Amino acid sequence: MTQTLLAPADLSTADRCDRCGAQAFYRAVLANGDLLFCAHHGREYSARLAEVALEVHDGTAAINGKPSPAAY
Repeated sequence: MTQTLLAPADLSTADRCDRCGAQAFYRAVLANGDLLFCAHHGREYSARLAEVALEVHDGTAAINGKPSPAAY
Protein backbone atom coordinates (compact mmCIF):
# COMPACT_ATOMS: atom_id res chain seq x y z
CA MET A 1 0.00 0.00 0.00
CA THR A 2 1.12 3.54 -0.74
CA GLN A 3 0.05 6.53 1.32
CA THR A 4 0.18 9.86 -0.49
CA LEU A 5 -0.96 13.40 0.16
CA LEU A 6 -3.87 14.66 -1.88
CA ALA A 7 -3.65 17.52 -4.30
CA PRO A 8 -6.23 20.16 -3.26
CA ALA A 9 -8.56 19.31 -6.17
CA ASP A 10 -8.62 15.56 -5.47
CA LEU A 11 -11.30 15.82 -2.78
CA SER A 12 -13.75 18.67 -2.50
CA THR A 13 -16.14 19.77 0.22
CA ALA A 14 -18.82 17.88 -1.71
CA ASP A 15 -17.04 14.55 -1.11
CA ARG A 16 -18.55 12.86 1.93
CA CYS A 17 -17.49 10.09 4.30
CA ASP A 18 -19.03 6.74 3.36
CA ARG A 19 -19.51 5.97 7.06
CA CYS A 20 -21.03 9.14 8.56
CA GLY A 21 -21.50 11.74 5.81
CA ALA A 22 -18.93 14.25 7.14
CA GLN A 23 -16.47 15.90 4.75
CA ALA A 24 -14.06 13.30 3.34
CA PHE A 25 -10.31 13.66 3.78
CA TYR A 26 -9.22 10.06 3.12
CA ARG A 27 -9.61 8.12 -0.12
CA ALA A 28 -8.89 4.41 -0.10
CA VAL A 29 -8.37 3.05 -3.60
CA LEU A 30 -9.48 -0.58 -3.75
CA ALA A 31 -9.44 -3.03 -6.64
CA ASN A 32 -13.21 -2.66 -7.08
CA GLY A 33 -13.69 1.05 -6.28
CA ASP A 34 -12.88 3.83 -3.86
CA LEU A 35 -13.97 4.45 -0.29
CA LEU A 36 -14.07 7.94 1.20
CA PHE A 37 -13.69 8.67 4.90
CA CYS A 38 -13.65 11.68 7.18
CA ALA A 39 -10.51 12.20 9.28
CA HIS A 40 -12.04 10.37 12.26
CA HIS A 41 -13.08 7.26 10.34
CA GLY A 42 -9.93 7.33 8.20
CA ARG A 43 -7.83 7.07 11.36
CA GLU A 44 -10.16 4.45 12.84
CA TYR A 45 -9.86 2.19 9.79
CA SER A 46 -6.28 3.05 8.79
CA ALA A 47 -4.76 -0.28 9.90
CA ARG A 48 -7.28 -2.33 7.95
CA LEU A 49 -7.08 -0.02 4.93
CA ALA A 50 -3.30 -0.46 4.92
CA GLU A 51 -3.86 -4.20 4.53
CA VAL A 52 -6.43 -4.15 1.72
CA ALA A 53 -6.15 -0.88 -0.21
CA LEU A 54 -4.02 -0.38 -3.30
CA GLU A 55 -3.45 3.22 -2.19
CA VAL A 56 -4.60 5.46 0.62
CA HIS A 57 -4.68 9.20 0.00
CA ASP A 58 -4.49 11.17 3.25
CA GLY A 59 -5.74 14.72 2.82
CA THR A 60 -5.97 15.59 6.52
CA ALA A 61 -3.17 18.15 6.13
CA ALA A 62 -5.80 20.35 4.45
CA ILE A 63 -7.90 20.52 7.63
CA ASN A 64 -7.81 24.12 8.85
CA GLY A 65 -5.32 24.92 6.10
CA LYS A 66 -7.64 27.54 4.68
CA PRO A 67 -10.13 28.94 7.20
CA SER A 68 -13.71 29.15 6.04
CA PRO A 69 -15.28 32.60 5.52
CA ALA A 70 -17.35 31.95 8.65
CA ALA A 71 -14.14 32.05 10.71
CA TYR A 72 -13.78 35.80 10.14
